[in-house]
Amino acid sequence: MLKKIVINLTPPFIIKVFKKIKNIFSDRKKHKNIKNFQLHGWYAGFDSYEEIKKKCCGYSSGEIVNKCSQSLLKVKNGEAVYERDSVLFDKIQYSFPLLASLSAVASKSGNRLDLVDFGGSLGSSYFQNRKALSFLDYLRWSIVEQENFVTEGIKNFQDDVLKFYYTIEDCLKENKPNVIVLSSVLQYLENPYAFLEEIMKYNFENIIFDLTGFVEGGEDIPTLQIVPEIIYRADYACWFFNEEKFLRFFKDKYELVYDFDCSIGNDIEIYNYDKRAKYKGFYFAKKNAKIERIYENI
Repeated sequence: MLKKIVINLTPPFIIKVFKKIKNIFSDRKKHKNIKNFQLHGWYAGFDSYEEIKKKCCGYSSGEIVNKCSQSLLKVKNGEAVYERDSVLFDKIQYSFPLLASLSAVASKSGNRLDLVDFGGSLGSSYFQNRKALSFLDYLRWSIVEQENFVTEGIKNFQDDVLKFYYTIEDCLKENKPNVIVLSSVLQYLENPYAFLEEIMKYNFENIIFDLTGFVEGGEDIPTLQIVPEIIYRADYACWFFNEEKFLRFFKDKYELVYDFDCSIGNDIEIYNYDKRAKYKGFYFAKKNAKIERIYENI
């Protein structure tokens, strides 16, 4: 009873500040094994991806789906220009190397782009690039995602171009994609190389990676990523890869057309680790396919 009276008499902004402080201390307790805890960023010091995963809420949270949906609906309805990670911007921030790669794929396929966007949320990359790809004679953008994202996508975003599927197999039953795109997704998979083995079985003619994390001069390392609260409250287990190992995986079946540095994440600090990291992208094409090396490096 006394607690209820105090709450009713306390100004709302004081309650808000109290809750924020409470959340901070809750996070510190949750991640008490991490030295130099900064509330967001990437942290090393764990024995395995599995150990980190047990401590995290992950990407499947209903709160994340709802926030992404609310933001993207504003983009879809013309009330906002661009969305990334549920945050709205007044100007599209293009990944020009990704856009160049998609254009190259289309140019080899009669000005047609039939794309699988694995882990593509509710269509962030599609809405980012649809205007720039409007010159194509044919565009199909198929997203393969977790169940709650696909359900939301079908309900509020699916149309004649943008489609949502629960599995790659479901997608292939209806489409004949000439490229698969993995943007900021491989590092969040528990067994990324096992997943790549599965991808190889589908014989995609082109594979494009964007916003994929690599550590400079170190081995593959699992980290805990804590998302800035301004985006949403979430934390993930996240890999940073050894680039040489990553490239060796593709060398027998695919040719590296070019690699590129990303517009964000050029110098990432991993707390409790002595090496820096960065985001990179890669455009691979099957060796038996006719490709034209457009750029040595972009």
